[in-house]
Amino acid sequence: MDNSRSPLAERLPGATELRRTGYELLRTGPGRTVLDAGCGTGTAVAELAALGARVTGVDLDGAALAEARRRVPGADLRRADARALPFPDASLHGYRADKVLHALDEPEAALREARRVLAPGGRAVLVGQDWDTFVIDSDDPGLTRWLVRARADAVASPRAARAHRRLLADAGFEEITSQVRTAELTDPVFLPLLTGLAAAPRTPDAPDTARIEAWADEQRARARTGRLYAAVPFFLAAGTAP
Repeated sequence: MDNSRSPLAERLPGATELRRTGYELLRTGPGRTVLDAGCGTGTAVAELAALGARVTGVDLDGAALAEARRRVPGADLRRADARALPFPDASLHGYRADKVLHALDEPEAALREARRVLAPGGRAVLVGQDWDTFVIDSDDPGLTRWLVRARADAVASPRAARAHRRLLADAGFEEITSQVRTAELTDPVFLPLLTGLAAAPRTPDAPDTARIEAWADEQRARARTGRLYAAVPFFLAAGTAP
């Protein structure tokens, strides 16, 4: 399961503020056409529309699109690949990809498409987590490192977020800026994001199953006693099409 696209992801501390910052970087407003690539269940589509933008959401997940259509009636939502967008050249003012690039084998292709569909002066905004960078307080730090690495290895492009600046530059964008916002997870509601790591594929170098189960039990105990702690950095970058 890709926890970055789960409903819990929208409840991460600072998630709303991070989206708002992204909208400001898009320089969106009335009359501007904006694409939300990998729109999921439509949260950003609705918020961008409320700001007056003419927004289109695309996603390959049919179930997510169905939920988006339920949540945002009348929205322009299409099933499409971020690497092959159904838009003419230089036809959009804004492009947004939030927690999307890590799922692509070649995120560079998505950025080339973003550059193609944006008109001169158009803005691209990228948001994502680096799957190799997941800080978890645990009594077994060695196993924690293995679990985080194993989960990252199951992702197509686990380090795409740390490469946002490079990806934008390589695609020809200018005026590139970047920042990092860290979400601290202490509420027990986020326990599944941690215990889900224990379901990592069992590779030949995998630790003993009992040790992994004990690690998950420790996290459950921390959640019960107010000692749960994890931190996930999110990388936000923006650039302008020349």
